[in-house]
Amino acid sequence: MSTRVRFVALTTLLICLLTASEAFVFAVGSSTFTYRRIFKSSTPEFIEIKIKDDTDTGSYEIRQLDEDAGATPFEISNSLRTKMFQLIGQLNDFKGLDLDVHRKIANLGEKTFRWEQGAEAYEVKFNYTVNPAATQLLQICEGLARQQELIDLLQRRMKYDRLGVDDALLQLETDLSKGVLPEPKRVLPLLDQIAADSRFVEIARQKARAMAESIRHSS
Repeated sequence: MSTRVRFVALTTLLICLLTASEAFVFAVGSSTFTYRRIFKSSTPEFIEIKIKDDTDTGSYEIRQLDEDAGATPFEISNSLRTKMFQLIGQLNDFKGLDLDVHRKIANLGEKTFRWEQGAEAYEVKFNYTVNPAATQLLQICEGLARQQELIDLLQRRMKYDRLGVDDALLQLETDLSKGVLPEPKRVLPLLDQIAADSRFVEIARQKARAMAESIRHSS
């Protein structure tokens, strides 16, 4: 083998090794947070949200336990995702963490926080916690789940039950007033669509228009 051929072969091998190494580092460097709540005899009984620290697309699953499993993608902003992983960092990625109050209180459903990075994984389960960082993270997760529930409800009503849109908007309005939805702007496309569509009753269109204006103003 000539010196030139040997040089080209070694260079190609080195590039392949570097590329594989970079891909491995990226894969290991990406971490995933999972929130799960199981609460039998409630509605919904099962909630699961998965978010990666390096992408604006997460997934959610909201259903009864006897329904078919299946996750759906959703969008999450970089700012909210960053805030969540900052809270996870404050909780030391759940390593050896005990969050439950260990007191006799009502069953509020089994919650699980799980952090994964490559082959490394830690999780903690609890019924109720008073840890400030965990409580804040829990509120965000429950808010995201509720936000997706309302988006799904509005989409179904808009497609199959136009008269029921006003009731769905009322539920959205109630949760907006309570401030439980982490990213209300995600609902804006649906509100704008309802407001502009004469097939919906006028009271629903007015309500959608008013909520959209309020969300834009608060943003």
